[in-house]
Amino acid sequence: MLKELNVDAENGLSNEEVEKRKSQYGLNELKAKKKINLIVLFFSQFRSFIIYILLFAVLISLISGEYIDSVVILVILLFNAFFGFVQEYKAEKAIEALKKLTELKSKVIRNSQIILIDTKEIVPGDIMLLEEGNKISADARIIEAISFESSEASLTGESMPVSKHSDAIDKEVTIADQRNMLFSGTTITRGKARAVVVATGMNSEIGKIAGLVSEFKEEPTPLQRKLEHFGKYIGVAIIFICFIVFILGVVKEGLIKLLFQGQFLDFVFASKTWFLIAVSLAVAAVPEGLPAIVTIVLALGVIKMVKRNALIRRLPSVETLGETTIIATDKTGTLTKNEMTVKVAYANLKDIQVGGEGYDIKGRVLCNGSPLHRASQFGKNELLLFNVGVLCNNASLNIDKNKAEIIGDPTEAALLISAEKAGIKHAEFRKAWKRISEEPFDSIRKMMSTINVSPDTKRAYVFTKGAPEKVLERCSRILINGKIIRLRNKLRQELLEKNDEFTKGALRVLGFAYKEHKKNEKIEDNLIFVGLQGMIDPPHPEVKESIRRCKEAGIRVIMVTGDNKNTAEAIGREIGISGEGMNGLDFAKLGREEQFKAIENVSIFSRVEPKHKVIIIELLQSKGEIVAMTGDGVNDAPAIKKADLGIAMGISGTDVAKEASDMVLQDDNFTSIVNAVEEGRGIYENIKKFVNYLLSCNLGEVLVILLAIILGWPLPMTAVMILWLNLVTDGLPALALGVDPYPKDVMKRPPKKTSDGILNKSTGFNIIYVSIFITLGVLILFKWAMIKYSGTEFYLGKIQTIAFTSIIVMELSRLQAIRSEYKIGIFSNKYLILAVASSLILQLIVIYTPLRGFFDIVPLSLVDWGMIIVITTGVFIISMFGVIARDKIFERKASNLPATKF
Repeated sequence: MLKELNVDAENGLSNEEVEKRKSQYGLNELKAKKKINLIVLFFSQFRSFIIYILLFAVLISLISGEYIDSVVILVILLFNAFFGFVQEYKAEKAIEALKKLTELKSKVIRNSQIILIDTKEIVPGDIMLLEEGNKISADARIIEAISFESSEASLTGESMPVSKHSDAIDKEVTIADQRNMLFSGTTITRGKARAVVVATGMNSEIGKIAGLVSEFKEEPTPLQRKLEHFGKYIGVAIIFICFIVFILGVVKEGLIKLLFQGQFLDFVFASKTWFLIAVSLAVAAVPEGLPAIVTIVLALGVIKMVKRNALIRRLPSVETLGETTIIATDKTGTLTKNEMTVKVAYANLKDIQVGGEGYDIKGRVLCNGSPLHRASQFGKNELLLFNVGVLCNNASLNIDKNKAEIIGDPTEAALLISAEKAGIKHAEFRKAWKRISEEPFDSIRKMMSTINVSPDTKRAYVFTKGAPEKVLERCSRILINGKIIRLRNKLRQELLEKNDEFTKGALRVLGFAYKEHKKNEKIEDNLIFVGLQGMIDPPHPEVKESIRRCKEAGIRVIMVTGDNKNTAEAIGREIGISGEGMNGLDFAKLGREEQFKAIENVSIFSRVEPKHKVIIIELLQSKGEIVAMTGDGVNDAPAIKKADLGIAMGISGTDVAKEASDMVLQDDNFTSIVNAVEEGRGIYENIKKFVNYLLSCNLGEVLVILLAIILGWPLPMTAVMILWLNLVTDGLPALALGVDPYPKDVMKRPPKKTSDGILNKSTGFNIIYVSIFITLGVLILFKWAMIKYSGTEFYLGKIQTIAFTSIIVMELSRLQAIRSEYKIGIFSNKYLILAVASSLILQLIVIYTPLRGFFDIVPLSLVDWGMIIVITTGVFIISMFGVIARDKIFERKASNLPATKF
């Protein structure tokens, strides 16, 4: 196969060859789903029952000779459609961008170097390096495999993992029986392998059936569903009111004339006019765009989160972030830096000091104050401890000027660096001691073993590393000063005490053992204990502050780690996690009632297995908590799935964990979770803002028309004006509110409850009283204009212009009234300033240019503008007093109180 594909298994393809093959085979991806059809997307903006009615009304107007009104309404509808089209197009593009961000990476050999590439960049002939938890990204022939199994359920339907090997198969077999092949879309459940890619994209087995494979339809988020459901209720209510408006208008201006004066044509004209007004009012007032705006705001928020290293894979997760009450987090790499540095070791019953910091290979290794020296015979001194750390290891280093770039697990990399400090050239040593087999690490055994052949004696040796207590359980002997002696209980206890001594100093400790391999003996039985290496993984400097912020926000932080109890508690104390500590095994042995009690007090769970994580989540969820859980391994996938918010590690996480997750931490840092929670809460607050804005303004528009009719006044706005009002106040300003700065106290409030709706009693009260004051303000101005301009030539045009303009100005000022409740400055949102300025400029253009002829309006004088500003200011001030009244009515203070008093 290597010959057929013209590739060397050790060096991989060259860059030039990759480009040739990319041209020949294309990118490694299935045929993309249908791209966005811009024409279809544009015409979909007219897919609304109310719009159909309005178009019908326009058609009637055209037939009856009302050409100007008809054309203007059509132009406004086209503008509205264009705006809706731009919104939806941006939303589609934003979601598309998110999907690209979630694409997986693959480890390959190119130009003799191991590199990470996007899976779509893989070409036939690439040498892939695979390990437990990876998702296979192309069909490949196995070159070498160690304890290797893959899950092919997605392709063959086989539910159990399938064992794989590199042997040739000399007969025709089905896909399920091709044990030397790996297939795109399947996952690795155990072991590691090297394989050469044979087919990519549509040429892979899954590509051949791509016609049967379709993407899942994007489901609306719970919030979108709630708003859509709510919007329907509001819509029905508004349409009912609009129907009343139509009936009252026809009765007032047509039916009476028909019944008492016999003027049939006046009745027809009035019916057509009021029908157009009622339908236009419905178009303007029904909040049909809410779900679309929510999608855009959520998508934009998610893109913003990416900049803070939190990649949201599913939009509903943004809502869950705002509800999260507990974060159950791993320690290594999340709370700590995952920059392991070996500081101490223990061999021959002696302490060994290891100098240096981070991934710098400069540093002295001292035993009793003297440097270690090489022995002529294998296993004669303390260097054996570091030898085992090199051989039982899958990491690698690229060393440049004493600084090492690590590839692989940071813990294993730390062992290579400690060996380099001890004078062992890890690459040469590993090459000399050829590995012939491996037992990969798993969370049950908590150890890993390899079998390597000595270059001198040609004998095979087993080398093991893992949790000290687990390794000691498998050891019957110990190496001291070159002599192998029986490991008695007293000495075993001393070693465990030394382990405790190291772990209490916040060190992560590994035990090391070896033996000569015998075929009739289990690999990890009857081992010879060699020693310990203790490494420190300092906390992220910002983690302590993040945990303090969580407490302030009413979020409890629980550490769930596979590390030693002493180490976990030492780190917990340092970063401010308060509460008791408990071993995972001890917790699992408790009865259900005892577990419930424990879960209230224990905040640090150590030596936790994946199944313990699921139990912890279930207990917390049964108490009504919303749980975010982190994980990185294959076995963590059930817990990640079970959690309300599953969080995978972007650096150390397996592909399986990432695919099971709702969110991926790109930097594996706990602070990124807290930042994401803040973003989630902020997004939710902004959605509440624009829902409040749209509904209060739309209700005000309906009430203005309705009350004017009831009072027997002239019509405040025509159908054209109503549609224009909808265009300039609903779209851009509402969307700009969605990217408003978040309230400064957003992380000083308790999490929102799942049962909380966007509209609670308090917000509903706010919407109703503000809409009433907007209505009163407009009607006061309208009545003033009726008196002032009574008997003038342009009476109707003047009073309608004042009503039309005043409602636009009041609705735009409503934006800042809402924002001031959150203590947000006027000039803090440049997009909102631009949106308001654009709306006002458009209104001025309509009033003071020849376009006013299409709207039947007239220019406003300075006196008119003065009255509009005075009344608008009054409405603004009264609405702010309304906030105080609302807060007193609902017995809650403004939103700047800490969570404990909220």
